[in-house]
Amino acid sequence: MVGPEIERLIQLLSRLPGLGPRSARRAALRLVERRESLLIPLAAAMAEAADKVKTCPVCGNFDTVTPCAICADPRRDASLLCVVEDVAALWAMERTGSFKGRYAVLGGLLSALDGVGPEDLGIARLVERARDAAVAEVILATPATVEGQTTAHYIADHLADCAVSVTGLAHGVPVGGELDHLDEGTITAALRARRRF
Repeated sequence: MVGPEIERLIQLLSRLPGLGPRSARRAALRLVERRESLLIPLAAAMAEAADKVKTCPVCGNFDTVTPCAICADPRRDASLLCVVEDVAALWAMERTGSFKGRYAVLGGLLSALDGVGPEDLGIARLVERARDAAVAEVILATPATVEGQTTAHYIADHLADCAVSVTGLAHGVPVGGELDHLDEGTITAALRARRRF
C-alpha cells in the first residue's frame, strides 16, 4: 500500500511508547500530509537533539550542556540527593517544583529476570557520591513495584556505612483519591505510613 520510506517511518513510530501500529500509521500519515509544518521541522529537531543532547556524567540527566543545568545550578541544595529510576522520573519530580536538591538517575531497576544487576545501574558511583561530606540525605524515589523496592533496599544496604540519612518517598492514598478505587496494597501502605493530624 505504501512505499518503503513511509513503511519505515511507521515501523519506527510504532516503537515509541503509547503508539501501536495503527496509531503509528495515523501519525505517519499526519506527518506526511503536513510535511512543511510538521515533518521537516520534526526531522530537523530530531537531528539537532541527536547531535547535541548528552547524558550528564554527574547525575544521568539529559541536557545540551555538561554537567546538566541542574547539577551546575549553585542554588540547588547539595545536601539532598534524590535517586530516581530514569530521566522521566527526574522530569516528573522537577515538574512539581518542590524538590530543590540534586539527582542520581539509575537508568533502570534491579531485575534478575531481565539481567539487570548493580553494575548496570552505577550503584557504586551513587555510593561514592553519597560519601561526599556535602550530602546529608539520600532520598530513594524508586517506584512502589517489586523491582523498585528491591532496588531501594539494595541501595539502602550499601549506604548503611555512609554518614547519610536514607529516606524514601511516602506511599499511600493519592491526593483526591477515594478508598474504594484503590488496591489493597496502596491502602495497606497508607495505613503503615499514617501520620498525626
